[in-house]
Amino acid sequence: MDKTLEYNSEQYKAERSVYYKVLIGLLILTAVTFVQPHLFMANATFLAQMVIAVAKAWLIVIYYMHLKGEKLIGAMVIFSLALVLVFFIIVIGVDVANFQFGAESHITAPAAH
Repeated sequence: MDKTLEYNSEQYKAERSVYYKVLIGLLILTAVTFVQPHLFMANATFLAQMVIAVAKAWLIVIYYMHLKGEKLIGAMVIFSLALVLVFFIIVIGVDVANFQFGAESHITAPAAH
């Protein structure tokens, strides 16, 4: 048997095992997504769900889109996250400052005991 063919076969088996591990990780994270609101961090469900979603997206981008060796992708992701965070803070700040229906809102109205 040819040496390069044998090497490629071993390399393929190693890559395939990594893909299976990533698949198992994605399935576990999906299961955690469904059980998380009932088991832990019930008061911070949105934050927990977003962290899980980011972890799943990162695994997909790095392994299934073959961007693991790219150096620029990390800087682009950090820049994009910072940009979204800045706009999110600005929009939330404007919205909170101009909120008109505080008395009618079930979120901001005082609790009736």
